[in-house]
Amino acid sequence: MHKKNHMLEKLIEADKNLLLTINRWHAPWLDPVMLFLTQTWAWIPLYALLIYFIIKIYKKRSWIPLTGAALTVLFADRLTSGLMKPFFARPRPSHEPDMAGVLHLVNGYKGSEFGFVSGHAANSFGVALFVWLILRDHYPHSAWLFAWAAFMSYTRLYLGVHYPGDILGGALTGLMCAGIVYWSIKKHLRKSVY
Repeated sequence: MHKKNHMLEKLIEADKNLLLTINRWHAPWLDPVMLFLTQTWAWIPLYALLIYFIIKIYKKRSWIPLTGAALTVLFADRLTSGLMKPFFARPRPSHEPDMAGVLHLVNGYKGSEFGFVSGHAANSFGVALFVWLILRDHYPHSAWLFAWAAFMSYTRLYLGVHYPGDILGGALTGLMCAGIVYWSIKKHLRKSVY
């Protein structure tokens, strides 16, 4: 038991150190940019473009993949914010007293109290995988969505509101949700392409 606790303490310490290393790379001109780009609504043009591609491929039955994408986000969000964050109750770095003064925060933005796991990472990686799975045969370049998800997750580290462990846990949660939803509706998707 003591060995396990010691290992967990080491992992937590490594997580903190990695965050401080990443968070240290900031610039005054980049702060407002990151604060803007971490917002979900900042990416509305991207979502609109993805919806356009989905409708272009699936036509009248595009409601099936669009519902799948919405379910992926809903499951990922509920799992992270509704279940995991209150269960693990791990404070965000921005709420940790021992991180005060060493962590770069932007405009006093701290996020809610708990951070494990990251909802931003879960939602963005969930969307990236689900949309890639439904578009890959027609738009192979849709794999760039994973770079977008990674960038969205990076903004959370830049702003000091998540540890890398939160991001990793969130990304895995989102990928799992996307995989389950896609697998559940795959049969209907195949019939939907004209």
